[in-house]
Order: sequence, then C-alpha cells, then structure tokens
Amino acid sequence: MTERMISPEVGDDDRDEYSLRPKRLREFIGQPKIKESLGVFLTAAQRRGEALDHVLLHGPPGLGKTSLSLIIANEMGAALRATSGPAIERPGDLVAILTNLEPGSVLFLDEIHRLSRPVEEILYSAMEDYQVDIVIGQGPSARTVKLEVSPFTLIGATTRAGLLSSPLRDRFGIQHTFEFYTPEDLVEIITRSAAILEVDIDLEGAKELARRSRGTPRIANRLLKRVRDFAQVRADGHISREVAAAALAMLEVDALGLDEFDRRLLRMLIEKFGGGPVGVETMAAAMSEERDTLEDVYEPYLMQMGFLQRTPRGRVATRKAYEHLRLTPPPSAYGSQGALL
Repeated sequence: MTERMISPEVGDDDRDEYSLRPKRLREFIGQPKIKESLGVFLTAAQRRGEALDHVLLHGPPGLGKTSLSLIIANEMGAALRATSGPAIERPGDLVAILTNLEPGSVLFLDEIHRLSRPVEEILYSAMEDYQVDIVIGQGPSARTVKLEVSPFTLIGATTRAGLLSSPLRDRFGIQHTFEFYTPEDLVEIITRSAAILEVDIDLEGAKELARRSRGTPRIANRLLKRVRDFAQVRADGHISREVAAAALAMLEVDALGLDEFDRRLLRMLIEKFGGGPVGVETMAAAMSEERDTLEDVYEPYLMQMGFLQRTPRGRVATRKAYEHLRLTPPPSAYGSQGALL
C-alpha cells in the first residue's frame, strides 16, 4: 500500500506519535461513552484490588485503541506488554509471554483477529482460569501440563471485529467500539498537540485542520506537523485558516478531507463502471490495492461521508460523489437513498 498523508495507519511520519498520546483517562479527548463506562470499570477494579476484566477495542485505525490501552495500564498502575497477532506465530510464543507476566499486568494484543487458531486456543483457558495447557512429548508418551498464569488484563484491538471467533469474543467482559471523532473534539486534540509541539496556531487554523482530518486524531496530528512546516517556510510560522488551507491544498487534501487516492477511486467507480454496482475484488484490482486495504482503510470514511455505499450487488457511488467531483449523474439513476440503481 502506498503511504498517504491521510492514511489512518501508522507511517514513517508518526515516529513521535507516542509523545502526543494522553497518559491518563482525564486527558483522553472524545469517545465520551467509552470514557464514562471505562472510568467506572477501572475504579471498581481498583477498589477490589483486582485486575480489570479483559477488554476488546474495535474500530477503524488511528482512533486511539493503542492510546487507550496505555491509559488503562497507567490507571491500574500496571506493567504494559504489547505485541500483535501476526507476531505470535506459534503457541509456545504466547505461552512464554503469558507465563512471564507480572500479577495485574496488561497485555495489549493488536490485530487480534489475525491470531492463528492454535494460538487463539491457548488464550481461552488463560483468560478464564489463568492457566495454560502445554503438551510435553510426542505420541503415546505425550502428556499435558498446566502452567499457572498471574492474573492479567488482555486488551485486544482489531479493525475487523467480525473476523473474531465467537469463543474468543465472548471471553471479553468489556467491549467498546470506537467512532470517528467530531470536528469539535479534533479541534481540542489539535490544540493540545500544538501546545506539546510548540506550534503557533489559532482557533480558525485548528478548525480548518479538523475539518480535513477525516475524524481521525492520527491524521489530525500528521497534518498539523506538515502544516507547521509550511507555515515556517511560506508564512511567519503562525497557522491561521488561510495558511492551513494553502498548505493542505499543496498536499492535495480537499475541504472534506479527501486526497487524490479517494478522488481517483470515486472517478474509477463512476467513469469505468458507470457508478456501480461493482465487486470489491474488481475495485481492488483496478486500483492495484489489496481488498483488505480498501475495506479497512479507504472505504469507511467514504461511506461515512456519503460518497460510497456497500450493497449486496457491490459498491455504488452516490449522488454526493458525483456532485463532489463535479460530474453529471445519469438521468433517473438514483433511488430515494441517493444510491445508484
């Protein structure tokens, strides 16, 4: 996947992202429902002196799942161990991690939906009974040994909760879905990040950045750093609305947060396939991208903005997509929902 300025995935430009992450729940901006319920669960666990129940966080990338895992560990005063599903190739790798956890530790498992089935099955007893079963020997002499695991909190993060098996999903006592952030929340995030980075930005400049950040804090912080560079070279170092708009125009990020890739995808759908419906595999081949990349990274925001619809017959461009690209839709082509018939 070609790296994009507005990609929600972690990129080379996010090396200092850690310094911008909130460390405590009170510092976390947005996601009010998650903050409220999680605050109750954390307080209750602390009062009982127990490890927090296992937590499943799902939603598009860049919305704060990793940041929230760090906050949970900090609030519980616990050590944080982080890894990912693809990094754990064998059951023995997971057993080694689990048996070395300190009491009350937090284990953050990113991309948990990509765990292999043998590795996933090791988690079942570890999450429920704080034990893991390992097999020693082979053939008739093989025997099962139970190893104790210290009480811990597993935080699983995924962009595709539907790919989790039911036995694994049901073992998470706390489950939260992240939503895209409001422009008001993004303004607050940008202002906070600007103070940390010592960037001179006014309220209107922050609002202009927030409007084009696709509801995603990671993108907002990345755009802030690039607009800071533009302001230092082309302006007086101060980020106003005009400076932000000029910088983002240079970066080809339009007023609604779409970049050239988004516009190319919509034009391809409209000009090559008549607005759809067209299958996602066909779209992926036409864009030279992986299907998962389209589904997880590019399509969610286009659907949120009303430019794209997923239907049983395939992807469909909406009237709003034609209007944004200043193209003329076919006459009598739309139903009551604005989707191509």
